[in-house]
Amino acid sequence: MAAPTDPELLETAVGFLRQAGELTLQYFRRDDLAIDRKGDGTPVTVADRGAERLLRELIEEAYPDDGILGEEEAEKLGTSGRRWIIDPIDGTKAFTHGVPLYSNLLAVEDDEGIQVGVINVPALGETVYAGRGLGCFCNGEPCSVNGREGVDDAYLTSSGLSPWSDGSIVRAKAAGLNLRTWGDGYGYVLVATGRVEAMFDPKAELYDLAPMPVVMAEAGGRFTDLSGAIDPAGGSGLATNGRIHDELLDILND
Repeated sequence: MAAPTDPELLETAVGFLRQAGELTLQYFRRDDLAIDRKGDGTPVTVADRGAERLLRELIEEAYPDDGILGEEEAEKLGTSGRRWIIDPIDGTKAFTHGVPLYSNLLAVEDDEGIQVGVINVPALGETVYAGRGLGCFCNGEPCSVNGREGVDDAYLTSSGLSPWSDGSIVRAKAAGLNLRTWGDGYGYVLVATGRVEAMFDPKAELYDLAPMPVVMAEAGGRFTDLSGAIDPAGGSGLATNGRIHDELLDILND
């Protein structure tokens, strides 16, 4: 059985990410915000770059031997056997459109997997976080998934329906699921706090999903990729209350 996380490490990660969230709020809904395009066509702003730079500086000062992988800068290799994974703004499109559902994501990985996961939604003042063996919390209070059984009338949220296959959408509607797009990191917050039953990302990168395995496990739910593996690097992500997970995998897989 994997060793529990040091509570101090979890507390530190939460503090670091909240600082990064405060930085992004300085640019949120600013009329003069410049939006650049990366090589893959996705948007990036000074807020994305500034939040990642701040997090890297905080981590490097406190844990100089740890590795760091982030969305906006080159990977720093470490020697401690531990790696921090950063998505400074998950939902940059929402951020640039003034939608307050964007989040900041931070995870800590060791040789036994993801041990710390933090999802910060600064514009809403919500932070969900978990440490392996420590439980899952929202703003200091324990939180958990809900106990709903069956997919009929359950809520399934996603970052957007455009990446879905047509077959997945048809099957989800036929199963009686309520489809919503309260997506990106916020969708996983909704599952971990019991407000919806499931969140689905058909296409995602490691930094989009790194906190989710430990957050969902500690909240009493389940996270896998579409193959059913507990792998945030698997290219897709499904988080549920656990009770409808296998049924959803059947619905969403082509």
